[in-house]
Amino acid sequence: MKLAKCLLLGSAAGFAAVAGAQAADLPSRKAAPVEYVRVCSTYGAGFFYIPGTETCLRIGGRIRAEYLVQETFDGVGLDTADGYGFRARGRLNIDARTATAYGTLRTFIRFEMTVSNGSYGQGTNSTGPQFVAVRGGAGGTASNLDKGFIQFGPITAGRAQSFFDFYATVHNYGPIRSSDTAVNLLAYTATFGSGFSATISLEDRSERQVVGNFVSGGQTYPDIVGSLNLTQGWGSAQLSGAVFERNGQTGQGFPGGASDKTGFAIQGGVKINLPMLAAGDELWLQAAYTEGGISYLGYGGGSGSSWGPNSNVGRLAFANSDANVDVNGRTSLTKAYSLTAALLHYWTPTIRQAVYGSYSELDYSRGVFIGGVANQDPKEFRIGSNLVWSPVSGLDIGVEVLYAWAEVKTRIQAAGRPAGVLIKSDDALSARLRIQRDF
Repeated sequence: MKLAKCLLLGSAAGFAAVAGAQAADLPSRKAAPVEYVRVCSTYGAGFFYIPGTETCLRIGGRIRAEYLVQETFDGVGLDTADGYGFRARGRLNIDARTATAYGTLRTFIRFEMTVSNGSYGQGTNSTGPQFVAVRGGAGGTASNLDKGFIQFGPITAGRAQSFFDFYATVHNYGPIRSSDTAVNLLAYTATFGSGFSATISLEDRSERQVVGNFVSGGQTYPDIVGSLNLTQGWGSAQLSGAVFERNGQTGQGFPGGASDKTGFAIQGGVKINLPMLAAGDELWLQAAYTEGGISYLGYGGGSGSSWGPNSNVGRLAFANSDANVDVNGRTSLTKAYSLTAALLHYWTPTIRQAVYGSYSELDYSRGVFIGGVANQDPKEFRIGSNLVWSPVSGLDIGVEVLYAWAEVKTRIQAAGRPAGVLIKSDDALSARLRIQRDF
């Protein structure tokens, strides 16, 4: 019996040894290493490394719900204007950056979709409604590539904020006169240290030109924009300039067509931090002048602008135009200037208030122009204030009141009034509620 047990145990040990030896000869199958997402702190909060690469990525966005209430006016065709409007806007930001031997390689995309109705569709360029007989903005959906550019070292290529812009609607909800335009461009920025930089940019004219009383000819060169910027602990300052063409189209009934002109715009602005009042307080001051480019002041502009081609304040409606052609085909550039100011103050770390305003004048020059804009020479004043509560990080709940007043040199036909009823000035009042979440 003992002999049988010894034989069985010996056989089992032999089989185990042979099996172990055979298993050692087989290739092993180890689990693939797990690659966890790593935080990228090089470019600020929210960035992480795309697994398997050295590219840092940040995905963010915004949802905005906004409600507009505005004055309505009586008159023929005016009773179709809505006294309120609803707007919903979604934004998606994608920011990818990679460190290279030539500097940072950055790709940025901002895509927006907006659904507006009511008074939002009746004149984004006014605090009063767009005075037309057709009701506007009934559930209209707009989608756009707000930004989409590549930055490689000093080069910026694609669709980006115009390098002419400075204040660019930082604090106001409703519009005041300030250039805030996204354009297709190609730019070079030189950095000199201590916060000083200089940029030269070629920018698409079609995003800037305002053709109200001018039949534009073909483009021969883009707008040439330059800017000098200084950003330091006390704030920032910028001097911007632009040179562009305003060429008339032939075949307008004039010998040789309308004459061509070269226009320009210049702007200076300063932002001053005011920590002695409260953390985050700041003051913006800006002045701009142009001959032939009123979108550089915030009048009109293409799809990248928040403005429309015309201005409406109360019953006063006037066309905007970079240039004006008289009955003999002579072209005159519109001369204009604007002054803009904004003050932000934090009453508490979660409650802030901004006060802002603009004053502008346009000079269409003398003469009898096609389109009837002669001697309008509008003056306009806008002032507003908003109060914003941020109960948690990334959430803003704010209300705004905006007042606008405009005057023209020569009395013009009052919108919605019988023929012969002329006015020289009018005003309008609007209010907005905005609930916005950024992430």
